[in-house]
Amino acid sequence: MIKLKRVYDPPEKTDGARILVERLWPRGIKKTSLKIDSWNKEVAPSTDLRKWFAHDPEKWKEFQKKYLAELNANPESWSPIVEAMTKGTVTLLYSSHDAEHNNAVCLKNYLEKKVRNKL
Repeated sequence: MIKLKRVYDPPEKTDGARILVERLWPRGIKKTSLKIDSWNKEVAPSTDLRKWFAHDPEKWKEFQKKYLAELNANPESWSPIVEAMTKGTVTLLYSSHDAEHNNAVCLKNYLEKKVRNKL
């Protein structure tokens, strides 16, 4: 199971493996205070794509297409998350204010489809 959570929300026992899926460290959070199991920078959108998107909901559909292409070209970036999923719950941590239009939402959908198609 994959859950999504903002990095600013408190950790819970039900989070399982907490994986930060941002290329940049979240603003206002000390590295020593964020409870994470890993920081997977490589699975985040490329810098160019992130800057182009700029969290603009009008660009969401195109962002998803471009991000999925990046994920398809780089399976080694997301395979550790799939591995963690085999052991239990995984919570993808993101810093965006928009809970509907961010890379973690797209990544969650992508990984769930990958796991479903594997079965």
